[in-house]
Amino acid sequence: MSNSRKPAVVTRVQYGALPYRLRGGSRPQFMLITSRETRRWVIPKGWPKKGKSPQHSAAREAFEEAGVVGAVAKRPIGSFSYEKRLKNGAVVVCAVRVFALEVSRQSKRWPEKQERVVKWLSAAQAAQRVKQPNLGEIIRRMARRYNGHQPALAARTRARTKIK
Repeated sequence: MSNSRKPAVVTRVQYGALPYRLRGGSRPQFMLITSRETRRWVIPKGWPKKGKSPQHSAAREAFEEAGVVGAVAKRPIGSFSYEKRLKNGAVVVCAVRVFALEVSRQSKRWPEKQERVVKWLSAAQAAQRVKQPNLGEIIRRMARRYNGHQPALAARTRARTKIK
């Protein structure tokens, strides 16, 4: 009988923003960005910021990675998990809590502009391009809220976040 043990799986929390916009009563559009290393389609996300709320951390990542600013929901609209390879080669499972971010503007310059591709997509296109099924479902569920003419999520539960 072997006494081999699997290494413990470390799960770390990240906060992500799901940037969206509404144009003239049409269906919502969602912003995806490419990851820096694998060029997969993802949402802006990252590690918690010391001394900042989860929604502020998500909004900060959206600015740094996609240059977008807007109203961020106070509560997460869902979560998903993925495996991330760290710089030291270790792999960790990241549990990402997703906050809706109603985009009011996109800056001309932002920290990671040269490192990523940014694209606005329909809900169907965005849900199809992301690798994580739970993230695709979050996108589809949010689109249904708007297609059903419910009040804007961020307008009901938003926190204006200043990015410094």
